[in-house]
Amino acid sequence: MPGLVLSTNVAHIQQDPGGDDRISGINKLPVATGIDVFIPGPNYGDGSGVVGDAIGDSLHHGGAHKAIYAYSREELDFFDPTYRNGYFGENLTTSGIVLEDLLINQQVRIGTTLLEVSIPRRPCRTFAHWLDIKGWLKTFTQRGLPGSYFRVIEEGHINPGDPIEVLQAPDHDITMSMAFRAKMGNKDLARRVVAANCLPARYHEELLKLI
Repeated sequence: MPGLVLSTNVAHIQQDPGGDDRISGINKLPVATGIDVFIPGPNYGDGSGVVGDAIGDSLHHGGAHKAIYAYSREELDFFDPTYRNGYFGENLTTSGIVLEDLLINQQVRIGTTLLEVSIPRRPCRTFAHWLDIKGWLKTFTQRGLPGSYFRVIEEGHINPGDPIEVLQAPDHDITMSMAFRAKMGNKDLARRVVAANCLPARYHEELLKLI
């Protein structure tokens, strides 16, 4: 049985929980009618790839490589079964698929869209204050299962219940989990990710500086 989308989620705009003078889109709520997905501009500040979604931290979020964020129901349950879908800021709450086992640049078809695994999430101050759990960033990082950002290759619509069809693997073995751990400081993995040359230029350069 393939993985599927349990819930499609869009931001409920509120004040940034970290105290910054800006809005935040981390609090996402389920939308039963699904979401329309499009290709945003290439850079941070170019917004979400989901119609009606919102991003507050335009210096570090939005744009083509962070168009859509997915996180699994299984991981929400691991931390707290009372967390509702969308609570970690994900546009797609999934089930039955280990998102972190997907390879960087692997494509998936969901609904009428075609998405591509892009870059890892870096847990941020807003996320920490939203959860309001002491040591949360360290806990999330050590778990090593951050969900996945996707870029949009073909625009379309995604509904709750849509299956996630994983397409042909790219010609490297770098998983989202490996890329995340490299991003968070694992130099051995950073060397492997750099050697695979599978990340967009700015993220590749960040790992080069790390090693």
